[in-house]
Amino acid sequence: MGKALFIIDVQNDFTEGGALGVEGGAAVAAGISGYLAAHSGEYAAIFASRDWHDADNDNGGHFATDAAPDFVHTWPRHCVAGTTGADYHPALDTSAVTFHIRKGQGVPAYSIFEGRTEAGSSVHNLLDEHGIDQIDVVGIATDYCVRASALDALGHGQRVRVITDLVAGVAPESSETALAELAHAGAELIVSR
Repeated sequence: MGKALFIIDVQNDFTEGGALGVEGGAAVAAGISGYLAAHSGEYAAIFASRDWHDADNDNGGHFATDAAPDFVHTWPRHCVAGTTGADYHPALDTSAVTFHIRKGQGVPAYSIFEGRTEAGSSVHNLLDEHGIDQIDVVGIATDYCVRASALDALGHGQRVRVITDLVAGVAPESSETALAELAHAGAELIVSR
């Protein structure tokens, strides 16, 4: 069986200066690139997800349009398909990425498993096709999309490791809580080497 890497939502809108920028996002982008330079050959497949929201609607209530966002279920407009905000952060080298996953088109989506490739393939099917039984997870944000993606991977029977120095979260407290939840659910918390 094989191992895959999930790179979650390392996009301009989720890094410093973006619509929902998190502190440390740019450093995570650069750190992942360094990690890939040293370790990409260890993975049978590398998946990179991006929020890819519709521009002409509220994406199933995900974008706050009539009231202030609550930053739990509703958010400011972010990662609109085809915009600079939806692009990968420039410090992230995507040359080793096998599959680019788009999620959140017209609906709220946090987990990479809710997305598809441009050709329409699901993450679950691609993992099966490539005989993947272990997934390492990196990216943004620890307390939202990294958490959801890792929990879904565990739910799909994968062995999961979260590389804790290659993630960045919205807030320290909620990020610590998310990592504790993931460890309790069976994920291994490691640091890059």
